[in-house]
Formats: sequence, C-alpha cells, structure tokens
Amino acid sequence: MEFHLFLPQMRLSPDGLRARAAAAEAAGFTGLALMDHLFPPGAADQPMYEALTTVTWLAAVTERLRFGHLVLCDSFRHPAVLARQAVTLDHLSGGRFELGIGSGSTPGELASYGFGAPGGAERVERLGETLALMRAFWTGEPVDHHGTHFRVDGVRQLPAPLDRIPIVVGGTGPKTMALVSEYADWWNVPMHQTDRLESARASAGTARVSIQLLVTLVTDDRTRDEVVALARRRFGGMGHQGHLVGSPTELLPRLEALRARGVERVYTWFTDFATPETLAVFGREVIAAWS
Repeated sequence: MEFHLFLPQMRLSPDGLRARAAAAEAAGFTGLALMDHLFPPGAADQPMYEALTTVTWLAAVTERLRFGHLVLCDSFRHPAVLARQAVTLDHLSGGRFELGIGSGSTPGELASYGFGAPGGAERVERLGETLALMRAFWTGEPVDHHGTHFRVDGVRQLPAPLDRIPIVVGGTGPKTMALVSEYADWWNVPMHQTDRLESARASAGTARVSIQLLVTLVTDDRTRDEVVALARRRFGGMGHQGHLVGSPTELLPRLEALRARGVERVYTWFTDFATPETLAVFGREVIAAWS
C-alpha cells in the first residue's frame, strides 16, 4: 500500500504548502494531491491557490513526490488545454505528474461562475469526450473529433508524454465506472462511499483501487480529547466510514483491513491540516510499517 497526502491548497501560505510537501517527501509519502475549485466548498471566505499552478511550483521544489489532484474538474478546461498542461507537467517534473479528473462534485460552483448548470449525466458524457481527446492528443498524431461537446479538426500536440501519464478517476456511479474501466489507471473511491468498494469493483476493469480517508492522528493519548474536539470543530460531525481516528497503533489494523479489500493507495487528509510534525510521526510509525 502506498500513501499520498491530500493537501487542499487553502488556509495555507506558500511557505506552509512548501513545508508540508518537503515534510511529506521526507516522511516517505509516495505522492501529494491538491484539490481543484474556484472557491473552497463550504469555506468561500478562505484564500486558495489555483490547482495546476500550485502543483507546478511544488513539483519544482521536490525531487521524488508524485503530484496530482482529487480531482480536476473537467468543466473548467477545454481538453486541448488540459492535455497540453498535463504533458508540460509530465516533462517538467520528470514524469511525476498524474492526471486526476472528475465530472465536477459541486454543480453550484459551475453555475456561479457561468459554466452553466449541466446535469450529472451531461457532465459525465463531457468527461468521456475529454478522456477520449486526451488519449488521442497524447499520441502526438493528428486528431479529428466531432462530438457532442467538442470539435477538433486535424490538429496535433507535441511533445508526447515521456511515458504513460497515469489517470485517476473518482466516483462510483455506473456511467463513471464505465469511464474508469476504459481510461483509468486508478479508481478513487470517495471517503463517504467506501461501502461501495466491493459492489463497484467489478466495474472498474483493470484500474487499481485508491481511497481517500480523513485522518485524525493522535500522537499523545493525553491530548486525545483536545485533538478530536479540534477536528470536530473543523470538519463537523465526521461520523462517516472514511474517517480514521487514533494513534498509529490503532490506525494500522484499519489500514490493513482496507488493503485486504484490495486498496493499494490511500490519500490521507489530516484534520490538523497536515502539520510537518504529524507527517513525520505518520511516516515513522505508519508508512514505515508497510516497507
């Protein structure tokens, strides 16, 4: 099992983001994923940095971490633009970029910024066209495509990727799962849908399984009540199945149970906003236990 840090780029300064990326790399995390929104869900008054620009900067100040997003919103970018951005990041990072993409989890955000208010079926249909075009552009050959959402006439993009850019697609709906099966290297199960892991697994094709988890790490049992209370204030009820609370010793068997269910990657979202101290403890006492 590999561990990626999910680090929403809000409420944090550039120095804070950089410090956490460095701490994650030192702690043994395999990768780091940001979010992609035009305003932070549920926290529209908070400062936030743009998704692809921030990944580019963090890739430049690290050496080993893989980078991606949970997940890029398809509606924000034309596939020709996104294909070019992905290949650029692939080359600039030495092959450390992964494309995490979805149909958009916040429809109200699309409407607020003038992207319209397409229904879920239309958004997934558009995502399918985007994925088809991305795959075509990445061949480096001329592309012709006349679809419902996009028209492309005999254009090509160079350079091609250094190798295969991994694609991560999240969700569990039937139409999304069809796209996972056709295009994805990784199928990401949202933290509030872990109960669908087994029932949807057969629809994922050859995609490997990742899961997002909210983690409240207790590093000193004397402060457990304080740590849990702070997490509750920041994240609300947190009673769902995708929230882990406990010491490293308490977390290990729960992570082992996920591995037994076929999970090969965990995106950890720490409720203390991933302080470098927390990342160091998690690396030393959790990640190291799997090596």
